[in-house]
Amino acid sequence: MTKATPETTKIGWIGTGVMGASMCGHLIDAGYKATVFSRTKSKAQPLIDKGATWADTPKAVAENSDIVFSIVGFPHDVREVLLGSEGALAGSKSGNILVDMTTSEPSLAIEIAGQAAERGVASIDAPVSGGDVGAKEARLSIMIGGDESAVASVMSCFDAMGKTIVHQGPAGAGQHTKMVNQTLIATGMIGVCEALLYAHKAGLDLKTVLQSVGSGAAGSWSLTNLGPRIIDGNFDPGFFVEHFIKDMGIALAEAKAMNLSLPGLALGHQLYLAVQAQGHGRKGTHALQLALAHLSGSEWDPTK
Repeated sequence: MTKATPETTKIGWIGTGVMGASMCGHLIDAGYKATVFSRTKSKAQPLIDKGATWADTPKAVAENSDIVFSIVGFPHDVREVLLGSEGALAGSKSGNILVDMTTSEPSLAIEIAGQAAERGVASIDAPVSGGDVGAKEARLSIMIGGDESAVASVMSCFDAMGKTIVHQGPAGAGQHTKMVNQTLIATGMIGVCEALLYAHKAGLDLKTVLQSVGSGAAGSWSLTNLGPRIIDGNFDPGFFVEHFIKDMGIALAEAKAMNLSLPGLALGHQLYLAVQAQGHGRKGTHALQLALAHLSGSEWDPTK
């Protein structure tokens, strides 16, 4: 397959939410002509202002593109925008490439690849990690599953969006790798939030505590990047709680199919269901802090 270049390749983008808008923006900045679709057109307006062309359906996006990227919410959204009657595959021609960057089901990635292949279209699953900051700063980790030649042809686009880009294997391998990532985050966030709750109750200055523990063996991406937000009481989403619950559900289902017992992940899933039940489903994953404080009979207010 021919390698993508801004001069020869037209891209399409489906989904312009917290991360998708920044990711597509980087491709436009790199010189790619883009056609975009989002369920809420106003969310795509900044990209249109940068020169992107609006399309009314995912199918229309594909009809005007060589490579179509998607990053939406849930597996049923992926199925609709890629495999539906007005989906991207319906508008694709032989030689086109579909790249789904949603965190979704490995089995669905394999299904999409199979249906795409019947039309002479390549399909890549390429979920990402790094949150809103990683998307804005083009420092995402991109985990890729799919045909090697198709992946190679899209690599320049991945380079514009991410810093750590690894081809993990055939269709579905990218999604399986993202499940590993989410399992790590689930249990890691419990540790971050419990530790900060402990520090606060002990009367410590949370910012100086972060200085002491953040650079040692206890350090982590979540502690460094989300710890300060927790301390400031800023629970705006870099990644939605409700989407994280979806991811953990996928990982638990895959684990069950492989006869794996993952009690830490199961605990994380239950705690995040509590976060959602308390009305914080549209906050960031670090809103776990609010639910843990509530379990201890208090509200999270680090200023008191």
